[in-house]
Amino acid sequence: MLDNDLLLKVLKKALSSGGEYAEIFVEHKKPVSIQLEDNKIEKIITGVDSGAGIRLVYKGKTVYAYSNDLSETSLLQVASELSRAADTAPADLVIDLRAQAPSVSFEVKLFPEKIPIEKKITLVRKVNSIARGFDHRIRQVSVIYGDSIQKVQIATSDGAVAEDERVHTIAVIHVITADNGIIQTGYEAIGGFIGFELFDDIDIEDFTLKAAKRSVMMLTARRAPGGRMPVVISSEAGGTMIHEAIGHGLEADLVQQGLSVFSKKIGQQVASPLITVIDDSTIPQKRGSFRFDDEGTPSQRTVLVENGILKGYMYDKLTAKKDGVMPSGNGRRQSYRHRPIPRMTNTFIAPGEIPPEKIIRSVENGLFVQKMGGGQVNTITGDFVFDVQEGYLIRKGSIEEPVRSATLVGNGPEVLKSIDMVGSDLGFSIGTCGKDAQGVPVSDAMPTVRIPELVVGGEV
Repeated sequence: MLDNDLLLKVLKKALSSGGEYAEIFVEHKKPVSIQLEDNKIEKIITGVDSGAGIRLVYKGKTVYAYSNDLSETSLLQVASELSRAADTAPADLVIDLRAQAPSVSFEVKLFPEKIPIEKKITLVRKVNSIARGFDHRIRQVSVIYGDSIQKVQIATSDGAVAEDERVHTIAVIHVITADNGIIQTGYEAIGGFIGFELFDDIDIEDFTLKAAKRSVMMLTARRAPGGRMPVVISSEAGGTMIHEAIGHGLEADLVQQGLSVFSKKIGQQVASPLITVIDDSTIPQKRGSFRFDDEGTPSQRTVLVENGILKGYMYDKLTAKKDGVMPSGNGRRQSYRHRPIPRMTNTFIAPGEIPPEKIIRSVENGLFVQKMGGGQVNTITGDFVFDVQEGYLIRKGSIEEPVRSATLVGNGPEVLKSIDMVGSDLGFSIGTCGKDAQGVPVSDAMPTVRIPELVVGGEV
């Protein structure tokens, strides 16, 4: 991390030819990645990545540059080059840097860098062995372990200095089975803002067998019936729907560009009165959590939709200034090589009051989604398509046989308005969200919900 004197010099140099705002983002990251394929450790990647990104805002436009050389000479040269984008005489610059206090405190019990690499390799091999031993039809197992310690420092021409240390640990398993010309997959991922104690809290055998059992079960499952039908999405399905169907559409840059179906709808009903949508980066141990975002704004809990009414969007500093509001702590970037943009953190539908089993009993005939797969959405129209990784038929209020190859097709706002039952449970899933060629860690969650009618793609 850099001392305040150097931070001040860089900020003043960046603004030496004018500009409304300048910022420096300093990063020091130590990642570890272990990848197993075909019973062999294929890759072990470790190292250190350090650098700084400098941003200048001039007449509403952003100029950005970065360097992996943190010397004073290099950083001042980068800032000098940036300053050439402006062409006015700056006012007398008075920047008084003040350390910012975080709004939350996170505890990490076992820092991953203190765990021997051999122990991490043993964990990966154990996951592989458990999965392969489950069934002879398992053809391929891929296991990934990853951890990282990221230290960041952000200083702004507003006078703020913020520092954060983010510790992430993850494990991912992907199982492929084949039989009689049918190929199926099973996938599970765990992780968050947490150290190696992640594996004290998780039963690694249960985690592994979830993926293996799902893949094997889908081999003999019948093809899903297609058509319009009631759909119950379990809290265990993960938050893919909320992330894609509404989350991206509430990021302020897309809203301001007219690329969101939720543009200019503050105060309007955009979902069922049963639906409240929250983005919250203050939740302990969740993958999308932090003490400060990547612009130095303290993490916070933002209610986006309350009882179906759109209350606000997710803002970084630039989009917040354009709308005349306070930033919501959603300015995020992949690394010092990337400029910050509005991004989700931990986004979820708040739980309701109905027991999940009661929601299932309420459906005469329909589809129960136990696990979601991938999905995509058109943020302009709200239309989406999601894959179902694990699904079952519901008959007379009971979960019956599994079905495969189901897809969910619909429109985000219409589906959110139609939800008529919300469960009392809540289940999180993790991922890395891609946008504008950069990815950031996120988590998503929803309770069990009932959609009275949805198009299910399957066998007609």
